[in-house]
Amino acid sequence: MKTPGVDVELRSDVSSSRLGIWLELFWIFLKTNLLTSSGPASVGLLYKDVVGNIMTESQFVEAVGFSNFLPGSEALKLAMFIGFSAGGLPGTAAALFGAILPPTVSMFIVLLLLQNFQDQPWMNGFIRGTVPAIAMLITVAAWKLFHGSKSIRKRPLLIGALSLIAFVLGAPTPLVLLGSGLLGIILFR
Repeated sequence: MKTPGVDVELRSDVSSSRLGIWLELFWIFLKTNLLTSSGPASVGLLYKDVVGNIMTESQFVEAVGFSNFLPGSEALKLAMFIGFSAGGLPGTAAALFGAILPPTVSMFIVLLLLQNFQDQPWMNGFIRGTVPAIAMLITVAAWKLFHGSKSIRKRPLLIGALSLIAFVLGAPTPLVLLGSGLLGIILFR
């Protein structure tokens, strides 16, 4: 025979511990995403906070391996995996909310700043100054991608040259990307 009072106490203890896990998941991922800006950098912080508190080391290694296997943001995949492992669907929601909140708030702040200063003359200069830097970063990334192989192949150079010509001639960017993708299918069979 069960006493109703004991049953109620047990249920409230279980629900408060679940709430505690969800809050802990939220705090861990909020803190991690406030302190780091990339998925790989967050793994060390997550390891420190998660292993032993929420999951075992082998479970964490499995989570990291799984998140590296799937495409997309590593931080969000880790949040989903760890959140679900520790707290089911509500744990997933808590971890994701903690992971998404810092970059979302940052983007809104930058958007508000840009919107408030868009008519300022210095803002046009700022944007004009960042465009060559962004172009150079993309160029360096492409160079590293192709330079990493033994030799730069002629096919990627041909696609790059034709894309540059199409861009200079004013072809719409989506058509340039579509054309280079189709050319890649033909050349890299």
